[in-house]
Amino acid sequence: MSDIKIGITLYCFTREYCRGEFTLEDCIRVAKEIGSEGYEIVAAQMIPSYPYVSDRFLGEIRAMSEYYDIKPICYSANMDRGLRRDRNLTEDEMLERAILDVKSANRLGCKVMREQFLLSPAAMVRLAPYAEAYDVKVGIEIHNPETPYTPIMREYYEAFQKTGSDYLGFVPDFGMFATRPNKPHWDTALAQGGLEKHLEMARELKYKDVPQEEAMAKLREAGAAESVLVAAQGMYNFVQFRKDCSRELEGLKEIMPYCFHMHGKFHYLSEELEEASIPYDEILPVVQNSDYKGFIVSEYEDHESGRALEMTTRHMNMMKHFFQR
Repeated sequence: MSDIKIGITLYCFTREYCRGEFTLEDCIRVAKEIGSEGYEIVAAQMIPSYPYVSDRFLGEIRAMSEYYDIKPICYSANMDRGLRRDRNLTEDEMLERAILDVKSANRLGCKVMREQFLLSPAAMVRLAPYAEAYDVKVGIEIHNPETPYTPIMREYYEAFQKTGSDYLGFVPDFGMFATRPNKPHWDTALAQGGLEKHLEMARELKYKDVPQEEAMAKLREAGAAESVLVAAQGMYNFVQFRKDCSRELEGLKEIMPYCFHMHGKFHYLSEELEEASIPYDEILPVVQNSDYKGFIVSEYEDHESGRALEMTTRHMNMMKHFFQR
């Protein structure tokens, strides 16, 4: 039987935080006000001493946790192999950074850490004893365009099975289940002079898995505006989608025993609380009908709109309505 909690990642407020409109305390306060039961902190973005956690920062977090009655539940680590100018970091060097992140997550009281797939399956296996020692579960994020069935994720899955460790697993991002184009990108293309028929053409080309270069050539031949071409580039890259996500949902069911944290990605919710691109009505029942025990954190990703608070509140309300909070 599932035991699902609802939270948010403070990444939702990236624009507001980076512009100085929200302090870290504002982000935490708002998270509580809109109904979050816990929050994920993006370490490289919001911890001044990252990758370390200073005594001062720890004291501030503890004070805010007590005052607002909400705690950090996931430490979102950053894996950057390009830290040196002369070469990429080696696997040993990246593992060393991951161990440091595990220690920092433990220091903040987070029981979960989100890791990125630049850390190899072999390195994750080597990380397991540290995760166990510091009582921090480490999950590789499965982010669009990756799915549970892409080769690298199968490598992780097989590695986790071999270790038998309860401290290694996945953080699925719901963006990988998208079945329709990104609405903010679509609307931007229209606002900049693009035609609906060309966007629809781009959508159909993607549904038919026409290769990107061929699709772009067809759109140019049809006279598509530059804004449409930009939107089409997005359809083939960071915000991919497919006509049906049933196979990906079957993949989620398979890896569910290795999932202990999830990102409820969203780009736009209507006033009726429906996500424009991601079929939550198909995803949430899969999670609810499993043995999943952990958080689904709202993760907003259309920062330039300036509507983070509005959209995150809608997403939180949608989640609470589904789970009858």
